[in-house]
Amino acid sequence: MNTSTLTQSKKTLWFHDILLISVMAILAGCGLIYEYLLSHYAGRVLGSVESAIYAMIGTMIVAMGIGAFLARWFKDAFTAFAWLEALIALIGMSCILFIASLIAISYTLPHTLSDTFNLPPNVLLDGYLFEKMQDVAQFMPYVFGLILGIFIGMEIPLIARVRQQVYGRFLENNAGTIYGADYIGAGIGAAIWVTIMLSMPIMQAAAWTALFNIVAGFIFLAKYRSHIRYAKSLFVCHIILLCLFSLLLVMGTTWMKDLSSVLYKDKVIYSQSTKYQHLVVTERFLKNQNEPITDLYLNGRLQFSSADEQLYHSMLVYPAMAASNRHDNVLIIGGGDGLALRDALKWPVKSVTLIDLDAQLLTLFGFENKQYSSEKFEIPHYIKQRVVKLNENAMSDPRANIIATDAFLEVEKLLDQSKQFDTIIIDLPDPNHPDLNKLYSDYFYNQVRQLLAPDGALAIQSTSPYHAQSAFLSIAKTVKFSGFLHVEQYQQNIPSFGQWGWTIATRSGQSASQRIEKLQQLPVESPWLSKEYILASFIFPRNFFDEIKSIEVNRLGSGVLYDYHSQAWQSESELYKN
Repeated sequence: MNTSTLTQSKKTLWFHDILLISVMAILAGCGLIYEYLLSHYAGRVLGSVESAIYAMIGTMIVAMGIGAFLARWFKDAFTAFAWLEALIALIGMSCILFIASLIAISYTLPHTLSDTFNLPPNVLLDGYLFEKMQDVAQFMPYVFGLILGIFIGMEIPLIARVRQQVYGRFLENNAGTIYGADYIGAGIGAAIWVTIMLSMPIMQAAAWTALFNIVAGFIFLAKYRSHIRYAKSLFVCHIILLCLFSLLLVMGTTWMKDLSSVLYKDKVIYSQSTKYQHLVVTERFLKNQNEPITDLYLNGRLQFSSADEQLYHSMLVYPAMAASNRHDNVLIIGGGDGLALRDALKWPVKSVTLIDLDAQLLTLFGFENKQYSSEKFEIPHYIKQRVVKLNENAMSDPRANIIATDAFLEVEKLLDQSKQFDTIIIDLPDPNHPDLNKLYSDYFYNQVRQLLAPDGALAIQSTSPYHAQSAFLSIAKTVKFSGFLHVEQYQQNIPSFGQWGWTIATRSGQSASQRIEKLQQLPVESPWLSKEYILASFIFPRNFFDEIKSIEVNRLGSGVLYDYHSQAWQSESELYKN
């Protein structure tokens, strides 16, 4: 063999190597994104995000190990790998839509059967069969995670064998080369997920990921078609997959919204995934009432109902404002719907600073600037008009200073700027996600304490004292541990939520309830509250605080409060099932 032939042979092998390693890197990125997609959706379906993510990752890792063992059963590595990619693309782009359809069927079937057999309106079919159907439907993300994991696990052994057959000899560093491409590709996939796909509608993210699988499979098919059995049939399959990709890219999000809508008791008028959460706005009309009732859901959990949100937000804002000596500068942490802001602005304030992480949520409720706008987030005008009416256009008030950022970091910046606030209101979602747990920690409350004026008051949304008593008590104990002199809790029944609770604290002087008791009446009139009504809410059952000594403080990084909250609502869910 002459020198030019050897050179040509080396160039050919280098071309094959670059092709195969690039394909492996692309597939590794796709595999990781499928893992994230299923974890993300499982968390949305099952509610416990952290548990769902860990369970999905564990399931897929085990499945990939099984797939690596099963790959040895395929004698023809070229054919197996080519067909495998088509199968992964098909399952990857369609599994979430299939799961959503199954969940929708499991929830609507009792109503459908009731309508079919003309059962009375107050009779709803339920029981073991329907409960099991719902359980199976909610478990399906893990089934698809197992299937996809097995197929993804087959990729590395198969492509390693393809590479050795291309070289025609044993390759000493074959495994290292393939795994290197796999790890780098997975890293790139993670970056794409965080920077681009996390804020995409989930069906678009699944479709675009599958497209990379289709393209990688098509390139492999084109290059090695002479080694692949049924290559023409596989080519037709890729054309069909491209058509399916186009269909899901255009219609998938609409179908997902329609399927998700059946999980809500009222008509869904707005549904959108932001970078941080899934927003749903619903409406329902009542007889003899012109204005519809509007509800906001975040990640499937009710955040407010216009039927009674004024009672909730009055209970959150008015006691702290009444217990504060001055009202010049107010800080609201959370409350991206602007409803607490609306009530704070009714007081004689000079400035209200509101910090919320989700710019898209803020924009939905009226926040506009050069960086964030309704047009950028594609928010329909009539939807925005509806929800902005609820907060009385509070976001546009010249006294409102809206900051779209992480409150955990922003509080430290405010301390560096030596800021102080007369009243601080924390209106965050329940601590049902590990990311929220830090905003209920001793460290965070200590930072907040330093921002509060000595004669001011702090109020915190503190979940349900009835359904999640340990979590409720832990919040107060954590606030006390962080250095506040007086810490009290109060409660009220909010029809949409049931019995709900808040924590109120002062740095020095008298407690909040003592300050309120000294007032002749509330400085700012409320259609819902009076001085006596607020003071009555500080009363709890006789033995309610008996277990306070056994309740742990939620230290930063401990996850204590998250565990208390998760256990409480899981037990509550099981109680309702039984």
